[in-house]
Order: sequence, then C-alpha cells, then structure tokens
Amino acid sequence: MKTPWWFMHKTPVSFLLLPVAALYYVIGRIVWLWRRMFAMSSRRPIVCVGNILAGGVGKTPVVRAIANYFDAPVVMRGYKKSAQTGNAGDEATMMSRNGLQVHTGDRKSNIILLNRQKGDRRPIIMDDGMQNPLIKKDVTIAVFDEGIGYGNGFLLPAGPLREPKRAARRADAIIVIRASRPRKDFVLPRTVPVFYAENETQNPYGADEKLVAFAGIGYPKKFFASLPNVVATRAFADHYQYTDADLESLFALAQKKGAKLVTTEKDWVRLPNGAREKIKYAELVTKIDDEFFKWLGDKIK
Repeated sequence: MKTPWWFMHKTPVSFLLLPVAALYYVIGRIVWLWRRMFAMSSRRPIVCVGNILAGGVGKTPVVRAIANYFDAPVVMRGYKKSAQTGNAGDEATMMSRNGLQVHTGDRKSNIILLNRQKGDRRPIIMDDGMQNPLIKKDVTIAVFDEGIGYGNGFLLPAGPLREPKRAARRADAIIVIRASRPRKDFVLPRTVPVFYAENETQNPYGADEKLVAFAGIGYPKKFFASLPNVVATRAFADHYQYTDADLESLFALAQKKGAKLVTTEKDWVRLPNGAREKIKYAELVTKIDDEFFKWLGDKIK
C-alpha cells in the first residue's frame, strides 16, 4: 500500500485511529512476549538491522553495506515475491545482484542452516528483525531517516510507528541517515551510541536530461527530490508489481514530456525483462561513518 498521508502529521484522521493503534499495541505486546519464550540462540553472531517505523527509512542499503563489509550472509523474509524477482523478493534480489549471499523465507530456519557450516564464524546479518523475538541477537542496530524521524509519533495505523519511540533504547546502536531538512522534533535516546550515514543517488543519465521518475517505495518523495531535472513523477504502493498498462502509461508520459524514465533499483528488479532494457535505475549509495564499523567489529568480538 502507499504510505498514508497522515503518517507525517497529526491530523483528525490520525487522532480518530488512536483507539485502533492502542489495540494494535496491546495485541502486539502479547504476541511478542509469547514468542519470546521460544527464542533460539545462534552459534554465529547475529547482527540485526531493523527499525521501529513501517518501512521507508533506508534500511536495505544499510544492511547491504554491513553485509559487504563483513562478507556476511543475510537472512530476510523476501517480502512480495514475484516471477520478476525469482520468487525471492525485490530487496533480496537487489542484494543478490551485488554478490551477497541472501537467504529468504523463515529466518529462524535459515539461521539454523547457516550454523551448520562448521568453522564459519562470520556474523549473520538479520534484516528487519527488531520486532522478532524468536531469535536472540548479539547486536541490534536501529535505522532512522532524520527527515522522517518518528513521523507523527503515533503507532500503526494512526502513524508509522511499529513500537513506541522508547523502543529505540532497545538498540545497541542507531544509524541516522542524513537529510537536507531534519525534523525538529526528532530526538534520540542519549543512552545509545549514534552514527550517521550519507545517501547519494547516482543519476544514470546526463545532467541536462529531463527525467520522469517513478517509484513504489515507502516514501517516494525522497527519491524524486534526489534527482535533477524531474519534469513528472508517479508514485505507486510500496513493493508494487507493475502491469503492462502501468508501463504503457509511463512510456507515454515520458514521450509527452520529452524525457527519460528513471526509477529506484528496488523498483527496477520488479520490472519485466523487456522494460528493464528501456528503463534505467538510479543507484542509491550509502556511506556509513567509519567509526561505526570499528564499533561493530569490537562489539562482535
């Protein structure tokens, strides 16, 4: 689905949804406490990279950067599998294209299998597991975008939070992705070390080329604003599966504007092969503070 417009602001709609949010929280806590009773430990260190918001903060590039640094395998659910992504999910396909070892499906089962690889002491990177108590983590890293912060500060569905803001204190470290316009109400816990990361969107076309940008991600406006010469945009639901009609409409719009189509890498892997040959993606490069990797290496040891 598309990110609801009220997630970033306290509106009448968000206040009306507060009773549902309270029920969501109570049920979530009961399920979390029950599942925690069956938590398993891993022989290999588990580094969990997650967040307390419902997507869109830039967690996947952080997972990729950490896995590349340690040459470590990644376990993830593989959300929204499709034929275009080899039934692995767009994020998993994107990381696999970079040469990473990615295991999708039940994370607990995959960790058990990885633990059977005798002599391998490399960490296992667990994608999006802060709310999963079935696996004991050695290190938990929470990712935030300082342009999004906590959104309107409310729990789902009144706001974007999966857990209350205080849940950030449960992390061993926090990575904050810099933004040109940080939210003034975004305050992090003082008890948790904070590291920063920079995102750079690499335009695959010439600097003077007109662009029609489209994306099916959590907060597509971030992507659109990162590109030059954008003459039109189209936003779709997160993990959207593009149809022939969608692509025909996009190509027609680009032709009308005299522009080139561009999308995110995560969207590009969901396109049919024929469309991939005609549409380029803007790669998102994430650079994390060097001090973070030193801290994480020491923490794992």
